[in-house]
Amino acid sequence: MLDDLDRRILRHLQSEPEQSIPDLADRLGMTASRLARRLEKLREGGVILGQRAVIDWRALGYAVEVSLRVTLDKTNPRAFDEFIAAARDIPEVLEIQTFLGQVDVRLSVIARDMPHYQQIYRAGILTLPHIADIEALMHVARIKSDEVLPV
Repeated sequence: MLDDLDRRILRHLQSEPEQSIPDLADRLGMTASRLARRLEKLREGGVILGQRAVIDWRALGYAVEVSLRVTLDKTNPRAFDEFIAAARDIPEVLEIQTFLGQVDVRLSVIARDMPHYQQIYRAGILTLPHIADIEALMHVARIKSDEVLPV
């Protein structure tokens, strides 16, 4: 269970994740050691899973992003496990999501340009096991990308 102080800590971390512990402690009106203990408690409780850098892939020359919706051949009981294991090995696959319904898996794939995407698609994606159907959706714009929760 989170208390009010935990919620305040999380709100501040979400809005400015790069701030130092002493700066955050000052903003919250507490000591850095008390804040460090609270943060450790939130990590141990599985509330804070880690910190990461958010990279603008376009700034690194990856101009193409495609979502692939994949339906698997579910006659093989290992289809999901084998497909996901193989998809993890493709470096340009940034995200793998599984679903219940007509679509089984969604892959988020980046590429430098369309020829690079075609190479990834032909040499990597199409060689993945147990694909029954695949649909490509080209990303045009990211309207909202937010992981901030109302705590």
